[in-house]
Amino acid sequence: MQNPDLNPTAEDESQPIARRIQRLSLHLSPVPRPLAGGDAELQLSMIKCARGAPKLDVDTASLSDYMRGKHREIQERVFQFFSSRPELQTPIEVSKDDHRELCMRQLVALVREAGIRPLRYVVEDPAKYFAITEAAGSIDMSLGIKFGVQYSLWGGSVVNLGTQKHKDKYFDGIDNMEFPGCFAMTELHHGSNVQGLQTMATFDPITDEFIIDTPNDGAIKWWIGNAAVHGKFATVFAKLMLPTHDTKGVSDMGVHAFIVPIRDLNTHQTLPGIEIQDCGHKVGLNGVDNGALRFRSVRIPRDNLLNRFGDVTRDGKYTSTLPTKNKRFAAMLGELVGGRVGLAYSSVSVLKVASTIAIRYSLLRQQFGPPKQPEVSILDYQSHQHKLMPMLASTYAFHFTTLDLVEKYAEMKRTHDEQLIGDVHALSAGLKAYVTSYTAKSLSVCREACGGHGYAAVNRFGSLRNDHDIFQTFEGDNTVLLQQVAGDLLKQYQEKFRGGTFTVTWNYLKVSMNSYLSQPNPVTARWESEDHLRDPKFQLDAFRYRTSRLLQSVAVRLRKHSKTLGAFGAWNRCLNHLLTLAESHIESVILAKFIEAVENAPDVSSRAALKLVCDLYALDRIWKDIGTYRNVDYVAPNKAKAIHKLSEYLCFQVRNIAKELIDAFDLPDQVTRAPIAMKSEAYTHYTQYVGF
Repeated sequence: MQNPDLNPTAEDESQPIARRIQRLSLHLSPVPRPLAGGDAELQLSMIKCARGAPKLDVDTASLSDYMRGKHREIQERVFQFFSSRPELQTPIEVSKDDHRELCMRQLVALVREAGIRPLRYVVEDPAKYFAITEAAGSIDMSLGIKFGVQYSLWGGSVVNLGTQKHKDKYFDGIDNMEFPGCFAMTELHHGSNVQGLQTMATFDPITDEFIIDTPNDGAIKWWIGNAAVHGKFATVFAKLMLPTHDTKGVSDMGVHAFIVPIRDLNTHQTLPGIEIQDCGHKVGLNGVDNGALRFRSVRIPRDNLLNRFGDVTRDGKYTSTLPTKNKRFAAMLGELVGGRVGLAYSSVSVLKVASTIAIRYSLLRQQFGPPKQPEVSILDYQSHQHKLMPMLASTYAFHFTTLDLVEKYAEMKRTHDEQLIGDVHALSAGLKAYVTSYTAKSLSVCREACGGHGYAAVNRFGSLRNDHDIFQTFEGDNTVLLQQVAGDLLKQYQEKFRGGTFTVTWNYLKVSMNSYLSQPNPVTARWESEDHLRDPKFQLDAFRYRTSRLLQSVAVRLRKHSKTLGAFGAWNRCLNHLLTLAESHIESVILAKFIEAVENAPDVSSRAALKLVCDLYALDRIWKDIGTYRNVDYVAPNKAKAIHKLSEYLCFQVRNIAKELIDAFDLPDQVTRAPIAMKSEAYTHYTQYVGF
């Protein structure tokens, strides 16, 4: 029988004080501490801030250099410019119209006064472009989005979908903000289904022009950034209709992109045939002027067709190097994948800011404590560590993975390698969906973790949450994007049985569908030592095993249901399974990249800190889905318990270096901007803000 003095939950009526103290210590620390008779003083010393374990010595400067990388200088230039221009900083309380004008002034000043010319980086150095976008979004998320609309979407469509004549005519005007523009793809009735767009561009061979028409209200271009107030041009996505000599009269060549002037360059008046309405006040990002566009027989020159993948000759003949409508459509959308890359990268930036605010405040804030002893930091409570430390670990994991995605994207733009194009397309879809969803949920957790002070607008969680929320929808609805990932996984699964090759990110499936799907080893299923659980091979094998089982089982279900429901019905029947598969695959990719980043760390200190954080990320994710592993006996009950205990202990260990980890993000106070997150005198800043 267990000794009640060693039992954390034993009822010992003779020692109510000691029992109460011990329960408090259990709340403060993940490591159970035994009672030592009735010696309350000994208990108090054991509890004290739950800091008994050795703390890693972290070289914050070295870790920060590793994190920030080679584009630190350009970001510092952006931060310093806005720090020197207080009139360009966004106030807490600002009207929609004032915010829009301020956002435009911020963008123009960044380009013309700070000398940041981003458009050439969109093609030549995408990593540098995304670093500038991240810095702009840190000043004001509306500025980051408006920046992206101008350069990644409007500018990117001209550069990536057009040919040299378009670059010669528009490049400088876009780059220096003389030609502010829009990206008019989404319609009232169609967003994700781009092939279903209804706007028409009909070629008139007599005048050598295209006629842009909105055939019905459902085809009104909707949510178009820069359209309501500032845009002078729009890249309009429309079905290209060519006259024919048969009974149909016209032939639909599929969705193409056209440059359409929407306002006069000198007077800024709306041009004839174009109707522009304001989409109004939004949940967030009110510095961006979203509008709606209707076209009534608007004529544009034939040269305004962005003709990289398809062209129309003077006599109305269609030419393309790509043989089918679907291939042309895929090539066009493939060139626009940079938007998803940028959103995944920027979402991590938002998560860094939110984590920094929440953790700095949690280190500062003290509540309760042992009797007659100082109050303790709320981050010393196990429950608070459980909220914030896995989130901090995920932030690091996402940072390295999205950085790798940016590098892959840059290489893709440089080499045009077909295998890399497919890899980046699927990876950007999956990471954009996974990271933005995680960040959206985490923003609410951070707000809650800061209690009532987290509800103050000045401490930023409200604006961060509202501004970031739409990241889950634009550049592809997250649920739709995850389905794309699942579809690609199934295609790779089929290729495996045909002897085909795998794209880079899916290489592990070559072996996983054989070794991972064999019966789990009953011996390793029971291993529970810390060395084993912290072994990257065990962690990565566990992630990939789960993905492989999900892939194999959903393939079987789809084959079964397609016989009675057809392909569409079977897909819908298995949809939740498919989404889980996609998320599991993305988590496998994230862990693999994090492990790689740990191995490549430049010094022992950074490597040790990152290894600790990586282990927490991996084991926390395994524990959160422990039912999957238990159901197939991949993990025995004793091992599941060991995983849980170790993940809690790692939370505690990461808490001990939490300050150093967030300091390594190297976010200056003018970026975090929350009084409760100031590096010094936080409460003083807060009281001064309200008027004391």
